[in-house]
Amino acid sequence: MMQIVFTPVSSAEMSQLPKLLQLEVLDQFHVLTPNFFEEHPDHFGVITQGDRTLYRFRAKEYRIYFEKNATGLTVHRVLHKNTLRDFFFRSSLPGLEDEQLQQNPQFWKMIDDPEKTRSKEEPPS
Repeated sequence: MMQIVFTPVSSAEMSQLPKLLQLEVLDQFHVLTPNFFEEHPDHFGVITQGDRTLYRFRAKEYRIYFEKNATGLTVHRVLHKNTLRDFFFRSSLPGLEDEQLQQNPQFWKMIDDPEKTRSKEEPPS
């Protein structure tokens, strides 16, 4: 089993979810063994910028963006899928392709400077 570390922002995003939903989302990580990435690359979106690689993992209605490191995973964002659709709409991206994300500086700003983008991301009611 890999160690999973949540950044303060991703932890806050998780804590806003109902407790049962938090457990369901976290349960999706049970498949993440150290060899899982090599054995099942089709389960993840891959977004790169220079020597940095983020992975996108779908868990229920949420998209989890994380990086692999020596001890496990660092979770940067936990976003509702409709929030991400709103992001694409605001960014005028034609689709959800990872290649378009990795070329969009707005996406990297959302990952690296989440406090400035957080208020725009609340999922629709």
